Amino acid sequence: PVTDGSRELHSLCAQLEFLLQFDLKEKRSFFGQRKDYWDFLCQGLTRCRQEHKGIHFVTSLDKLKTPVGRGRAFLRYCLVHRQLAESLQLCLLDPESLCEWYYARSPFLSPKRRAEILGSLYELDCVTFHLAL
Repeated sequence: PVTDGSRELHSLCAQLEFLLQFDLKEKRSFFGQRKDYWDFLCQGLTRCRQEHKGIHFVTSLDKLKTPVGRGRAFLRYCLVHRQLAESLQLCLLDPESLCEWYYARSPFLSPKRRAEILGSLYELDCVTFHLAL
């Protein structure tokens, strides 16, 4: 199993975060706080499902104060529960939402690249992650 001490885990999470932040449009909340991929994921999953357990779990953690921190916790939750590919795929289903959140260079706007990314993420479903949540 992959644990918190794994070098590969840190590399994987950094790459995932890079992909999710690459060419992300700058948006601000009502109070001026910069939105991040966490907000994109929440919006995408809210549109598709009533409630995602990962979002519920992350929002219940009082220590997390920033969208980046919440996004990182969500990625870890999804890895542990083998839900990362499915969760991201649900967020990527709506082309209008993708264009609202990402500029044209984002790999998520290319059907070929999106399929490659999701294919790789689905392969992670056979990996066991034992991470502190």
